[in-house]
Amino acid sequence: MERISWNEIEFVKVGNATDAEGKTGLTVLRFPQGAQGGLHISGGGPAARESGILDPTTAPTPVNALVLGGGSAFGLCASDGVMQCLEERNIGFPTVYGVVPIVCQSDIYDLSYGNPNARPTVQMAYDACERTFTSTEPISGNVGAGTGATVGKVCGMERAMKGGIGYAAAKLGDLVVGAVVVVNAFGNVYGRHGHALGGVMDEGRQNILDACQLIFDQYEGHSESKPLLGESVKSSVGSEALQNGHSQHKAVLGMEKGNTTIGAIVTNATFTKGELTKIAMMATNGYARSIRPVGTLSDGDTIYAFSVSESDTLVEYDANKRANGNNDDHHFEIQNGLRRIAESQSTCNIEKEVVADVNVVGTLAAELMSDAIEDAMRASRVDHSEFLANIIDLHEVKI
Repeated sequence: MERISWNEIEFVKVGNATDAEGKTGLTVLRFPQGAQGGLHISGGGPAARESGILDPTTAPTPVNALVLGGGSAFGLCASDGVMQCLEERNIGFPTVYGVVPIVCQSDIYDLSYGNPNARPTVQMAYDACERTFTSTEPISGNVGAGTGATVGKVCGMERAMKGGIGYAAAKLGDLVVGAVVVVNAFGNVYGRHGHALGGVMDEGRQNILDACQLIFDQYEGHSESKPLLGESVKSSVGSEALQNGHSQHKAVLGMEKGNTTIGAIVTNATFTKGELTKIAMMATNGYARSIRPVGTLSDGDTIYAFSVSESDTLVEYDANKRANGNNDDHHFEIQNGLRRIAESQSTCNIEKEVVADVNVVGTLAAELMSDAIEDAMRASRVDHSEFLANIIDLHEVKI
């Protein structure tokens, strides 16, 4: 296996938009050739758009772009900007009345860092997509979707740390696999050798504590640390409530909701949507190796998996012909012919097709996802003073 830079991945173009003042942003992954996709959601509170298109029981419609963003569900409207950008270039799924760009999106909850009223906008997404046509920007850290990401929120934001966006990629012969992730976790984040890269800190912000043990201790009611919602909302939980078994359970279910780690696996190998769904599921093992706890009801943890497709290239080519004025009565007959040719080619061993095993790619995907998580954490570190200056004082927020 050869480690490579994400800049060497030719079948995905990346663009970012960052609101440095509001502390939010988004990252656009555009697939120039189109891509088939799969999706696995392991967390209990996802914010997603057009996820249904990736269901293995639906038609194999090529996906044109993926948006990873902040703003929670408020930010899902940003994909309109990507659709506008692609529509102007006549890129998308061809219909009688024009192309329909297929854009999927998942968002993190970053409203507790920076300005809670700052969310990724349609214009930001349009600008980020525009940049993918002139360059590619797989930048790690506090940029794009990673701008407002945080980790270790077991005891509230005042004891959390900064998260961010990260990348990793590798080659196995002709096979190329890449991973991108926005680390915005409820739990702690660990490196490959078990050392903590970020998470819940002690009250003096000197050491990272064991997030899982804190949860166990607080559930039993004998922890010396603060309630799960944090000191600033301690009165809403009540210290006496932690001594009652039923209230303890409610306290655990009332954990900080501002989480969700979102990521994607991309590959040049040809897979069906069902196979890509399995690859996305296997990539979740990278989350489990690096984040603890992970996939809770307080997370919306999500992983996509995309592969390039020969047939999608031909469909986009036909859409571009239309943009050049080919609107005669035979347009859609030609289009259907191209699609039939593409479908027949997909069953043959054509030179451009890369064939790989689901188990191999899924295993590599999990490895790269762990590496991308570590990349995100190392690239997004900020001083404690800067972090604390950007968190929201819950005394000023109605709970």
